[in-house]
Amino acid sequence: MTQLGELLSIQQLRYSFGSRVAVKDVSLNVRQGEVFGLLGANGAGKTTTISCIAGLLKDWTGRMLFNGQQFAPAVHAHDRLQLGYVPQELAIYPNLTAEENLKFFAKLSRVPSSEMKQVVASNLELAGLSDRRRDLVATFSGGMQRRLNLACGLVHSPALILLDEPTVGVDPQSRNHIFETLMRLRAQGHSLIYTTHYMEEAQRLCDRIAIMHDGTIVAVGTHEELALSIGDRQANLEQVFLQLTGRSLRDE
Repeated sequence: MTQLGELLSIQQLRYSFGSRVAVKDVSLNVRQGEVFGLLGANGAGKTTTISCIAGLLKDWTGRMLFNGQQFAPAVHAHDRLQLGYVPQELAIYPNLTAEENLKFFAKLSRVPSSEMKQVVASNLELAGLSDRRRDLVATFSGGMQRRLNLACGLVHSPALILLDEPTVGVDPQSRNHIFETLMRLRAQGHSLIYTTHYMEEAQRLCDRIAIMHDGTIVAVGTHEELALSIGDRQANLEQVFLQLTGRSLRDE
């Protein structure tokens, strides 16, 4: 049964790369207007989980519901348009301008031509790139490219935004700009899934956090609830994470 205010429900999601099971019976739900964090070390299964939700991987087993309805973004274009996807690897074109990139992704996302000018202008402003709109992306700093990468995933105003490590390699100013943008999107009613291995990001941004380890979710809750789960209401997120996943080095 779908809970009140639940946007996305995932039940027993499982995905394998050959004989290696990367995601093992993951169940979670994302509520309307919340930032839901997937926190885990490299190789924990965060990107694979996001890729299944985004429709980039299709041979998963389990069940997905969106607003209580069956959801198959790998099969149905309508389902994909409910999502905005911001990948860890930059998915913008360096030999196009910022404006041209936004127009291209807006067309892919079926933004009506009558709305194109306003959509491009508002997303340039959101990215802090209005004054660089006609400059080639190849001339942008890493932080500017990250901000544009984010904006390109938002051109169709999706209900749910998937963000896979969106601040990797950015300067502090761009990181803060991205954080402020995400909080603005949340205030506007968007839901977000945010994957990270940075404890401070998850603690600062996320309403609830799922801790992933070895392809499974070992705990879900607010920071306070996760701290209570290890018996220490004063514990920070790093202490919670190490308690739940162990201190062994991860080399993958």
